[in-house]
Amino acid sequence: SHRPSLRGKGSSLCCRHIIMVMMGSDAGLCLLPISEISSYIQKWTIKARVTSKGPMRTFVKGGGSGKVFHVHLLDVHGGEIRANFFNEAVDKFGEMLQVGKCYCLSRGNVRVANQQFNPCGHRYEITFDKVAQIEEATEDAEIQAVKLSITDLRTVQSKTLPCKVDLCGIVTAAGSTIAFTSKDGKELVKRDISIADDTCTSMSVTLWGDRAKQEDKTFEGNPVVCMKAVIVKEWNGGRAGSLSEGGVLVFASTMPEAKRVQQWWVDGGNTQTFTALTVMGGGAGSRRIANAKALDLAELRSVSEQIIQNSETYSAVCRLALVQVQKRGEAQPLMYTACQEPKEGRGLPCNRRVDSSGFCPSCNRVGKSAPRFQLRCRFADAKDNLWLTTFHEAAEQVVGMKVEQARSIEDVEGGREALEGAMVAKFFNQPLQLTVRAKYETYNGESRTNVSCIDARPVPHRQHGRVMLKEVLERVGSFQLQL
Repeated sequence: SHRPSLRGKGSSLCCRHIIMVMMGSDAGLCLLPISEISSYIQKWTIKARVTSKGPMRTFVKGGGSGKVFHVHLLDVHGGEIRANFFNEAVDKFGEMLQVGKCYCLSRGNVRVANQQFNPCGHRYEITFDKVAQIEEATEDAEIQAVKLSITDLRTVQSKTLPCKVDLCGIVTAAGSTIAFTSKDGKELVKRDISIADDTCTSMSVTLWGDRAKQEDKTFEGNPVVCMKAVIVKEWNGGRAGSLSEGGVLVFASTMPEAKRVQQWWVDGGNTQTFTALTVMGGGAGSRRIANAKALDLAELRSVSEQIIQNSETYSAVCRLALVQVQKRGEAQPLMYTACQEPKEGRGLPCNRRVDSSGFCPSCNRVGKSAPRFQLRCRFADAKDNLWLTTFHEAAEQVVGMKVEQARSIEDVEGGREALEGAMVAKFFNQPLQLTVRAKYETYNGESRTNVSCIDARPVPHRQHGRVMLKEVLERVGSFQLQL
C-alpha cells in the first residue's frame, strides 16, 4: 500500500496533485489531497475521515432562516479541512455523516477560512449544498482518528494570550455539570476539569454542551484525555482553557504523547506537586485576587487590624512554617467531607460539611460528597509570621498533595503520624505566593477581622525577581538622595 509522492520535481499539475486509487471499492477514483484544495481548483474529489461533527444550529439572515452544521475532514496525507453544510444539505447529509467513518466527497464550494472559528489550520474551507456528492467509502486504517499537535502545559504558561492549542493530560479533578442561562438568553451546560501533564503543570479546562453532559464516571479514575483546539485566555490572574465547539475531546488515545503522560502518572506523577496555571475563584472576587496589593507579613498584620468594614485582598511571598495538627493535646481534623451538589441558581458546589451518613443540612438531602482540606497554617517571612486559615485549593498547594492522597495516607498507608510527617517535610520547603483575604465580621456578638489564605502557588521567580530588583533600585536611589 505504498503512497506515491505528492511532489515530484518538475512534475505536471496532474502528477503533483492527483492520487489514483488502485484497489478496493474506491478503485478508479482520482483523489485530491486535502492540503492541495484551493479556490483555483474547480473540480475535485477527496477521501477523508470525519474526525469531528458540530451540532446543527439555526440562524436568521436577510429576513429568512436557515440551518447549518460542520464537520472536520482528515485524509491519509494528514491534510485537514472544515466543511460546512447548509439547509437542504443538512437534511440530506446530517444523519449520513458520522464521526470516525470515511467518505468520498465532491462538488463543494471552496472559500477562504475564517481562522477565528476554524482550528484545522487550512487556508480554505468547504461549503456543501444540495448538489454535493457524498458517499461512504471503504475504511482506511492509515487515516488517523484525529490530528493533534500537542503543546505541553509548561509551554502554555509562556504563550501570548489568547492562544489556541492541542493538549494531552491526566484528568486530576472534574466538577459537576452546571446548567445556566447566558446573558443573551441561551441555555448552556458546562463542566470544568483540571488536567496535568508530565511537566508537573496543571490547568482548568471548561467543556461545553454534550461533552460536559457525559456521565461523571467518564472522568473518574484519572483518565488520559487529548483535546484539540483549546482556547486559552487570561482568567483571574492566571490562565484557563475552554474547549471550543469545533474542538475534539478524545479519551484513551493511543498516540505516543498519551502513552507517555499515562506512564508518568503511574510512575509517580500522581504524587508530585503541580504548578497551577489556573487561579480558582470567580466574579468580583477574581478581580480582587488579580489586583491584590503586595505586602510583607508585618505590613499584612498591621493593615488587617485596621479594617472596619467589607473585605480587602492582599498578596504576600513567604514560606510555610507550621501546620496546626494538635490543639490542647488533641489531634486537630485536617479535612472534612463536603457536599458537592450544585447550589440552586448558581451551579457552584455547596461545600457545606455533611454528617457521617452523607446528609447535607443545607441541601436537605444525601448527595455527592468529597473530602476538602481546612488547615490552620503559620507562614513566615523575614519580618514576621502569621497564622492563617487555609482553604482547600490553597491548602493543596501549600502542603504539596491532593486531599485524596492525604486521606489515603491517613486511613490506609501509614496513619495520622505518616500524614503529619509528609506535611512537616514541606515546612520552609519553597517560597509561596499567597493571596490573603482580610474580612471584618461579627461572630457571637463579637466583631473581629478574619484573615484567611484563599490561594497559594509557587513563586513565579522571574516576576518576583523583577519586583525585588525594583525595590533594590528604589532603595539605592533613596540612599543616594540622602547623600
